[in-house]
Amino acid sequence: MTMEWIRFILGTGLLITGAVTFLLEIFGVFKFRYVLNRMQVAAMGDTLGIGASLVGLMILFGFRFVTFKLALVLIFLWCASPVSSHLISRLEYTVDEELDQFCEVDAAEKERE
Repeated sequence: MTMEWIRFILGTGLLITGAVTFLLEIFGVFKFRYVLNRMQVAAMGDTLGIGASLVGLMILFGFRFVTFKLALVLIFLWCASPVSSHLISRLEYTVDEELDQFCEVDAAEKERE
């Protein structure tokens, strides 16, 4: 009986952590002015929030086939989210003409692009 309670408390705690992470991510996306800052907050929040939520669900479900599927979803999202955010930020870096107003840019690096 105590093992079920520990599993419930741990899984619920991770679900709450994921929900709080998503709420902080929403606040950060609206607070920051520059697009690269907003993208960084969104990417980190998604990765941490989804990770905590899915691990919490895996703990609550126990060792079943559903847990295996959740683990596959978690691995896919952990691989896809950072890569897609990096590619979008790289596009912003190469296209934005006023980038030096918001952050330090090496002129030689910018001309090479």
